[in-house]
Amino acid sequence: MRDAAINLRALPEQRDLIDHAANLLGKNRSDFMLEAACDRAQSVLLDQVFFGLDEEKFQQFTAILNAPLESNIGLERLMAVKAPWSKN
Repeated sequence: MRDAAINLRALPEQRDLIDHAANLLGKNRSDFMLEAACDRAQSVLLDQVFFGLDEEKFQQFTAILNAPLESNIGLERLMAVKAPWSKN
Protein backbone atom coordinates (compact mmCIF):
# COMPACT_ATOMS: atom_id res chain seq x y z
CA MET A 1 0.00 0.00 0.00
CA ARG A 2 1.30 3.42 -0.91
CA ASP A 3 1.35 5.83 1.97
CA ALA A 4 4.07 8.37 1.09
CA ALA A 5 2.64 11.54 -0.44
CA ILE A 6 4.39 13.43 -3.23
CA ASN A 7 2.88 16.80 -4.09
CA LEU A 8 3.75 19.13 -6.95
CA ARG A 9 2.31 22.07 -8.83
CA ALA A 10 1.87 22.07 -12.60
CA LEU A 11 0.49 24.33 -15.25
CA PRO A 12 -2.96 23.31 -16.51
CA GLU A 13 -1.41 22.52 -19.91
CA GLN A 14 1.11 20.20 -18.28
CA ARG A 15 -1.60 18.45 -16.29
CA ASP A 16 -3.70 18.03 -19.43
CA LEU A 17 -0.75 16.61 -21.36
CA ILE A 18 -0.01 14.13 -18.56
CA ASP A 19 -3.68 13.16 -18.31
CA HIS A 20 -3.91 12.61 -22.06
CA ALA A 21 -0.85 10.36 -22.10
CA ALA A 22 -2.03 8.47 -19.01
CA ASN A 23 -5.43 7.88 -20.57
CA LEU A 24 -3.83 6.52 -23.74
CA LEU A 25 -2.05 3.94 -21.59
CA GLY A 26 -5.13 3.17 -19.50
CA LYS A 27 -3.54 4.59 -16.35
CA ASN A 28 -4.54 7.25 -13.90
CA ARG A 29 -2.47 10.40 -13.46
CA SER A 30 -0.77 9.25 -10.25
CA ASP A 31 0.25 5.86 -11.63
CA PHE A 32 1.50 7.42 -14.87
CA MET A 33 3.52 10.11 -13.09
CA LEU A 34 4.97 7.72 -10.52
CA GLU A 35 6.03 5.27 -13.22
CA ALA A 36 7.55 8.04 -15.36
CA ALA A 37 9.39 9.55 -12.40
CA CYS A 38 10.74 6.17 -11.27
CA ASP A 39 11.87 5.31 -14.81
CA ARG A 40 13.74 8.62 -15.03
CA ALA A 41 15.23 8.26 -11.55
CA GLN A 42 16.46 4.77 -12.38
CA SER A 43 18.00 6.04 -15.60
CA VAL A 44 19.82 8.84 -13.79
CA LEU A 45 21.15 6.46 -11.16
CA LEU A 46 22.32 3.92 -13.73
CA ASP A 47 24.12 6.63 -15.70
CA GLN A 48 26.32 7.58 -12.77
CA VAL A 49 30.00 6.96 -13.36
CA PHE A 50 31.23 7.72 -9.86
CA PHE A 51 30.40 5.48 -6.97
CA GLY A 52 31.91 5.26 -3.52
CA LEU A 53 33.08 2.16 -1.70
CA ASP A 54 34.51 1.58 1.74
CA GLU A 55 37.99 0.03 1.93
CA GLU A 56 36.76 -3.57 2.18
CA LYS A 57 34.36 -3.25 -0.76
CA PHE A 58 37.03 -1.45 -2.80
CA GLN A 59 39.44 -4.36 -2.21
CA GLN A 60 36.76 -6.85 -3.29
CA PHE A 61 35.98 -4.75 -6.36
CA THR A 62 39.62 -4.47 -7.46
CA ALA A 63 40.16 -8.19 -6.84
CA ILE A 64 37.31 -8.98 -9.22
CA LEU A 65 38.68 -6.58 -11.84
CA ASN A 66 42.19 -8.02 -11.54
CA ALA A 67 41.13 -11.67 -11.53
CA PRO A 68 41.97 -13.69 -14.64
CA LEU A 69 39.12 -14.00 -17.11
CA GLU A 70 37.18 -17.22 -17.05
CA SER A 71 36.47 -18.96 -20.32
CA ASN A 72 32.94 -18.33 -21.55
CA ILE A 73 32.20 -20.70 -24.44
CA GLY A 74 28.81 -19.14 -25.16
CA LEU A 75 30.29 -15.63 -25.37
CA GLU A 76 33.15 -16.85 -27.57
CA ARG A 77 30.66 -18.54 -29.92
CA LEU A 78 28.51 -15.40 -30.02
CA MET A 79 31.48 -13.14 -30.77
CA ALA A 80 32.56 -15.47 -33.61
CA VAL A 81 29.27 -14.96 -35.48
CA LYS A 82 29.66 -12.57 -38.40
CA ALA A 83 27.22 -9.67 -38.54
CA PRO A 84 24.72 -9.99 -41.41
CA TRP A 85 25.79 -6.60 -42.74
CA SER A 86 29.50 -7.50 -42.66
CA LYS A 87 31.11 -7.93 -46.11
CA ASN A 88 33.54 -10.62 -44.98
